[in-house]
Amino acid sequence: MRSHSDRPARPLRGDRGTATVEFAVVLPAVALVLVTLVVAVLAVDGQGRLHVAAASAARALGRDDHGTAEAALAQLAPGTASRVRRADGLVCVDVERAAPVPFAAVRLRGTSCAAERGG
Repeated sequence: MRSHSDRPARPLRGDRGTATVEFAVVLPAVALVLVTLVVAVLAVDGQGRLHVAAASAARALGRDDHGTAEAALAQLAPGTASRVRRADGLVCVDVERAAPVPFAAVRLRGTSCAAERGG
């Protein structure tokens, strides 16, 4: 004789579609987290590019090569604001721009200094 507990469990009729609803609720949250992570990686990459652009421009300006400095900034960090400072035998370049859209309120900055005239 089979007991009541030996029967295979069947879902109740009221539980139909709950997996679909749970998936529909969770999917946008997962998508939002993934998009935020991708944009954060792009922001970190942009930060690194700003540092490379500032370093290249500072080295070029240290050699009085203004054309190469402008080309480095235009190629590596287009659309950025840059500033050059000279003090104590150093030439420093500061580069700045906004982060990608969800983090647009955050300003990304890159700064680098090089010896002036190979000093």
